[in-house]
Amino acid sequence: MPRDRPGAGGQRDAGAAASPPGPPGRHLRASDLQAAARLATQGTAGLVDLVEAVHARIARLPLTGPASARTGGITGLVYQAVRGVSRGVGSSVDTLLGWLAPAVQGPPQGLPSPEREAVIAALNGVLGDHLAATGSSLATPMALRTAGQPLRLEREALAAALPAASGRVLVLAHGLCMNDLQWQRDGQDHGLLLAEGAGWTPVYLHYNTGRHIDANGQQLAALLAQALAAWPVPVTRLALLGHSMGGLVARRAIHAGLQAAQPWARQVTDLVCLGSPHHGAPLERAGHGVDRLLEATPWSAPFARLGRLRSAGITDLRHGRLLASDGARATQRTPVPLPQGVRCFAVAATLSPGSDALKHRMGRRLLGDGLVPVASALGQHPEARLDLGFAPERQWLAHRSGHLDLLGSPAVAAQLLHWLQ
Repeated sequence: MPRDRPGAGGQRDAGAAASPPGPPGRHLRASDLQAAARLATQGTAGLVDLVEAVHARIARLPLTGPASARTGGITGLVYQAVRGVSRGVGSSVDTLLGWLAPAVQGPPQGLPSPEREAVIAALNGVLGDHLAATGSSLATPMALRTAGQPLRLEREALAAALPAASGRVLVLAHGLCMNDLQWQRDGQDHGLLLAEGAGWTPVYLHYNTGRHIDANGQQLAALLAQALAAWPVPVTRLALLGHSMGGLVARRAIHAGLQAAQPWARQVTDLVCLGSPHHGAPLERAGHGVDRLLEATPWSAPFARLGRLRSAGITDLRHGRLLASDGARATQRTPVPLPQGVRCFAVAATLSPGSDALKHRMGRRLLGDGLVPVASALGQHPEARLDLGFAPERQWLAHRSGHLDLLGSPAVAAQLLHWLQ
């Protein structure tokens, strides 16, 4: 696929993530371990062991030989010390790690490590609401980014960061336990392909997926109001592209913007949802979905041991709850219709082969993507008040595809180009 071009607003090439990761300290910073230690002293059982397991997993890349949950050398001594001190006086952990900071110093603040970003994103997905409530430095602040760097939402700063900015603005929102760098998958990035094939300028949302969808949606609405007001050229089209939870956050943001009569919300022309659980994910309700997602990458797999924990964001996915005022049961949801005047598209994935049109129309009978049922991704519901009513020509089914395959599928990319040309 084409490489990132200066000013295109896209991500770094995935080749950076494919290179040998080097010592674990290259990815996790001393401040990360300090924040993890605070969580440990606050009673989050086994979190220090968990972080060490992540370190050990990164140190083994590429994955060869038997898995280990322990690190060695100076890094191993750091974790031994953290365990000992956290069993005593928790406040001493910060002092200890301050002394050992040179041993675990991470990359410069301006150079995000894909491995570290993946670990932090997974932790935010599982415990993000707790991290935000306690002011942890591990909590991901919401930002619009390009190439992993946050954008300053001022006209001159945006013009400098995006010198090739067009009037077609594309906002991409990632899913649960993921981050904006993970739009790069299997050698492609939908944002870059739409930039080069259809003239869109992509910007990537980075957010804490453990918070309520309602809270993230409202914050995104405020962020887009600021970004669109400062966009360096007149905006002619505005599209929101969300994968999984990202599609729900995008829907809630548009809904919040319209409720508040924010000008940007009237500029939205397109909404595309890739595998978004509009009516929930049964695997989450059974307690397995988050484990599968966490195990999908080597950096987040150790977090699967926290599968019994449920952040606010995860519980929202049980029934696709967009509003914090809704109850926990599916029958207690307030319908949030698709925005009027916006072209709304839905892509669902199925592990089944074939393209039977009848099965497509009756998506509830199709095998889902391993996490989200076809009917849920297409917004179909037996109750008319909850059915989203995506137009048939704006629905598309990716066969023989899993949930994460939607990010790297050439067929999905071709369909997006067809819709957004």
